[in-house]
Amino acid sequence: MKLVLATSNKGKVREIQALCSEYEVIPYGELIKEFEIVEDGDTFKENALIKARAVFKALKDDKVIVIADDSGISVDALDGNPGIYSARYGGVDADDKENLNKLMKDIKETGVSSSPAHYTAAIAIVTKNSEQSVHGWMYGTALTEARGDSGFGYDPMFVPLDYDKTLGELDAGVKKKLSHRSKALDLALKIIKTIK
Repeated sequence: MKLVLATSNKGKVREIQALCSEYEVIPYGELIKEFEIVEDGDTFKENALIKARAVFKALKDDKVIVIADDSGISVDALDGNPGIYSARYGGVDADDKENLNKLMKDIKETGVSSSPAHYTAAIAIVTKNSEQSVHGWMYGTALTEARGDSGFGYDPMFVPLDYDKTLGELDAGVKKKLSHRSKALDLALKIIKTIK
């Protein structure tokens, strides 16, 4: 069965391909020309569904299953920000490093060196006959310094609950077990297995 990912984020593609190894997982950009999807939902779930619907419609293929992830980090010291704006926190064209540096700076400006935080992942599954979504969460602490260089996004500044290393320092196997995206994908795969 072919799963088409409604993303061009290379880090997400790698992670989802590794977590869904029993399926052929293809980023939609390998099938059609990539296009801009306006994510104007108010929640991770709404934005995941917007992406999955847009790609499903553009593919014009009733046999595919499209999955889309919308995820981000919410920091208590920043009243839950950046939340759904995590991917563009440093500005519309900001890269991972610029987003990371802005978030660490903003936390520092509140007068603390760390804050409780959590990641949310919403995964939407769109087929010819249905639309469904699931969520996964990972709790921990956001730091004002980056440590480690594995992973992507905000990984170097996030220490999962009950650990003393950041996701940027932990090995991929540990991260896979803890990840918000892993938890959401586990649930998504249960749904995908029921699709005929």
